[in-house]
Amino acid sequence: MKKYSVKLIALMAMALSVAAFAEAQFVVKVRPAAPVLRARPVCPSSGHVWIGGNNVWRGGQYVYNQGYWSSPQPGRRWVDGHWKHRRGGWVWVPGHWKRF
Repeated sequence: MKKYSVKLIALMAMALSVAAFAEAQFVVKVRPAAPVLRARPVCPSSGHVWIGGNNVWRGGQYVYNQGYWSSPQPGRRWVDGHWKHRRGGWVWVPGHWKRF
């Protein structure tokens, strides 16, 4: 029974990682126009970090979500999402926390 549980947990972890990776793999021939940005809200404290807007794949197209303030993760820095040219078009690489 214990082996079954370990295998099930490993399988679920793999499925989640594949789903997260797949989000950045939708290729579009022409990348969407830059969004009209609203004014950034006031920073809650000097310790907060601005998390830039993100494009998510929804309904067969990329949809832009506005940015927000967040508490930083210890030992990491925020890398904004960006468009990357790939064979056949463009893909959105989501923003993420990166270790120093």
